[in-house]
Amino acid sequence: MTASDISVRSCSVKHVAAIVLAAGRGTRFGPEPKLLASLDGKVLIRHVAEAAVRSMANPVIVVTGCRHREVQAELNDIRVQIVQNAAFGEGLSTSLKAGFAALPPESKAAVVILGDMPLVTSELIDGLVQMWDRMGRPVALVPTINGRRGNPVVLSRVLGSLIMQLSGDAGAGPILRERTDVIECPVNDPAILVDVDTSEELTRISYSSFRISP
Repeated sequence: MTASDISVRSCSVKHVAAIVLAAGRGTRFGPEPKLLASLDGKVLIRHVAEAAVRSMANPVIVVTGCRHREVQAELNDIRVQIVQNAAFGEGLSTSLKAGFAALPPESKAAVVILGDMPLVTSELIDGLVQMWDRMGRPVALVPTINGRRGNPVVLSRVLGSLIMQLSGDAGAGPILRERTDVIECPVNDPAILVDVDTSEELTRISYSSFRISP
């Protein structure tokens, strides 16, 4: 079974949050702040946050850092919880830790979404959450396409203590690579591999066959 086999919204899985990582500088992108760059009339971070808000994940926690005020201003009219990571300069791990620290007590897991992946949809998020639930709520569920791992990932709260020990510019990858109880979930959505690092990549997305849901 794959995530695409699930009838999206056929059942709602409770107590799964979303953590959107939106704190980095994005220096490879150029002088313009990457997450504030426009795609189809919206800034990148708005695409990602709206997809999370439309999904069954709740709450939606957006971890900011660089350009905190500007990112917050772009999201001030949608249902997200902003968490400012003052240590964002120390790497991605600090944002993941800030997001996990902000989870409410009832949250059993979190979908971790990178802020520079504007093609991720609410349907993809919901499919992964439902598959995580159907597979017995493993410590982590990672989407794959043609054998390649991508994002977003669903991380169980039981990984919290290990996540809090992370450092540097790595996300949960070092933890997941060492475990044998991580479930890989094949999907038919190339969006799990599409992130934006440079302005050229943003241009390619703009003219690609992958379009963003309204």
